[in-house]
Amino acid sequence: MSAHQHETDDHGAGGAAHGTRRDYVTGFLLSLVLTAIPFALVMSGVIADTRITAAIIMVFAMVQIVVHMIYFLHMNARSENGWTLMALIFTIIIIVIGLAGSLWVMVNMNYHMMPAMPEPHPAAHTMDMGAM
Repeated sequence: MSAHQHETDDHGAGGAAHGTRRDYVTGFLLSLVLTAIPFALVMSGVIADTRITAAIIMVFAMVQIVVHMIYFLHMNARSENGWTLMALIFTIIIIVIGLAGSLWVMVNMNYHMMPAMPEPHPAAHTMDMGAM
């Protein structure tokens, strides 16, 4: 081993620092909490409106994505001179454009291509109880 190499060097091949054990434990505990809270909300049924519950779960999911990026992927503005953050922002923009465009096309196609459903005649589904 040469004099310039250290066994305690905490930098990888790209020069970015790896996380410490404390960082990994913190990220793991945050991930557990950010998973347990939405699970408890759904299983206990505390919130009656499913739309509100779904919105809360989405917020927790977004926070958990950020926790994973910071604590496990070590993404920040300093690593690799900010290129990982720029690549992430570009990826998010492309995904949002793709999803929004897909939803727009599907809603448009549903509106313009689906035939109007005829209303069922109310008398067609009633049973004459007097004939029995």
